Amino acid sequence: MTTAAELLFTPFDAYLALEATSDAKHEWINGLVYAMSRGTPEHGRLTAAIVRALPQTDECRVYSSDTLLFVESARHSTYADASIVCGAILTRGAKDKNGKSLGEAITNSSVIVEVLSRSTEQRDRSERFLLFQQIDALEEYVLVSQDERRIEVRRRVGQSWSVDVRRGGETVRVHGHAIDVDGIYV
Repeated sequence: MTTAAELLFTPFDAYLALEATSDAKHEWINGLVYAMSRGTPEHGRLTAAIVRALPQTDECRVYSSDTLLFVESARHSTYADASIVCGAILTRGAKDKNGKSLGEAITNSSVIVEVLSRSTEQRDRSERFLLFQQIDALEEYVLVSQDERRIEVRRRVGQSWSVDVRRGGETVRVHGHAIDVDGIYV
């Protein structure tokens, strides 16, 4: 017999269950679920290039766009194009009544990367940046342009953020690692 407690899911648990069984990606915002659009071939190419260029060490691990992120204070879960977690990974997850994982989302990214597109650039620069700032561990937010050879790194400096913009022919530092801007766009 199933008890009421066994049927009780939080909205986030139900969202993780949806993500575990869906071929599409969804964003969860305060209990509401929204379908996410797919990227173009150029977006995919730039995402793969930046993931390859990001520094991965024993201490810091790089995660792809298939990795779910969760911002507890905002009650928001979404996917970034790439992220880095340094130290122990912290996650928020859910299990079904049999103890099987419904999924989990990272809560402590040190670096988050977004490849900009015409349809997402405004949101990535404003709403998503404000959202990701709520992650205490976040040190850098990286924006990779699709329209020009340009990489912007926003770095947390105390309670504020600095902005470092590099273009073709220059090198940008992401999490202390030098990345050739032109190398991302080849």
